[in-house]
Amino acid sequence: MTTKIDNLTPQGARDLLLKDPRAVLVDVRSSMEFLFVGHPTGAVHVPWIDEPDWDINPDFVADVRKLMLGGAEAGSESGAAPIILICRSGKRSLVAGVKLKKAGLDNIFHIGEGFEGERDDEHHRSTTGGWRFHGLPWEQC
Repeated sequence: MTTKIDNLTPQGARDLLLKDPRAVLVDVRSSMEFLFVGHPTGAVHVPWIDEPDWDINPDFVADVRKLMLGGAEAGSESGAAPIILICRSGKRSLVAGVKLKKAGLDNIFHIGEGFEGERDDEHHRSTTGGWRFHGLPWEQC
């Protein structure tokens, strides 16, 4: 079994979400990031690492399986439902995706630019890449 996770651009992820109604966008950032920094419209929150202890979520794989209600592993002509992971800059989503692959889930993608992208020369995010930078729909509380 390969643990390679396919990288999508933010627009590529949006296109997949619009093309395949089974696709699910999972935001793996902390609860604070999801709520206060914002998140893609329609994203489901399943934290990879969360406050207060900042430990890896021991239930992450089970939580994603529950979210997919078995569809991620259903044998159908069209294959497994796509699971697209997003974090701040693409690092946590990649690690979380590898964990899902190792647990036997297929059709896993991650958004390499993340929600905010990498920092620019002035240490600001959302100025050179990421979901928000590309003007894709997002919301915050």
